[in-house]
Amino acid sequence: MLEIGAGPGTMTELLAERVSKLWAVEVDARLAAGLREKFADLPQVEVVENDILKVSIDALCRAAGRERIRVFGNLPYYITSPCLLHLFEYHSRITDIIVMVQREVAERVVAKPGTKDYGLFSVSCQYYTDPRMLFSIPPQAFTPAPQVVSALIQMPVNSKQERLGIRDEKAFWRLVQAAFAQKRKTLVNNWKGRVDSERLREAMAEQGIDPRARAETLSLEQFARLIRALLAP
Repeated sequence: MLEIGAGPGTMTELLAERVSKLWAVEVDARLAAGLREKFADLPQVEVVENDILKVSIDALCRAAGRERIRVFGNLPYYITSPCLLHLFEYHSRITDIIVMVQREVAERVVAKPGTKDYGLFSVSCQYYTDPRMLFSIPPQAFTPAPQVVSALIQMPVNSKQERLGIRDEKAFWRLVQAAFAQKRKTLVNNWKGRVDSERLREAMAEQGIDPRARAETLSLEQFARLIRALLAP
């Protein structure tokens, strides 16, 4: 298991009892030193003093002789999105992700099309995982109490590439990112210059999508069908 943001090692201690190998990632040098001292007698715990965004999960798996690992952590709220996107780069190496995040971020992770919280981040999370919010955590559960409500989310890794028939992931994500580039613009306008507008309107009509639709109204499946049609020879 990989623990992100081990801090003083409270959760590390509980996790170490349940796994054969635990990487405790902590960027703060003082806290990392404390972790090394605290777990000096537990050989299964390896303290990784580094920024999680710079940690290669491939390298950790190879070093431990593991095909896939689990990820747990209390993500730093100011870099939650980059953390999750970094983990998605290694999705083939991860079985599931269980992390605590700000409640508003959790709502974006599980948001449905057409809701105010749905966006590119939602599509990314739901492409690589099957996320669900487990429960909320009030500020008074922490010392000192933060200004926000937190939430625990579980994200079993389940890439939808094969199921959605995505042959060229880079091309797929270029178009999805462009679709959300300017939120107030329609899909047709955001994709102008990238795809043939007439062909796009035809594809949207075939799938019963309003030609004035914006990106935030389309599901992951609708994006996949549209992009498949547009990229077809």
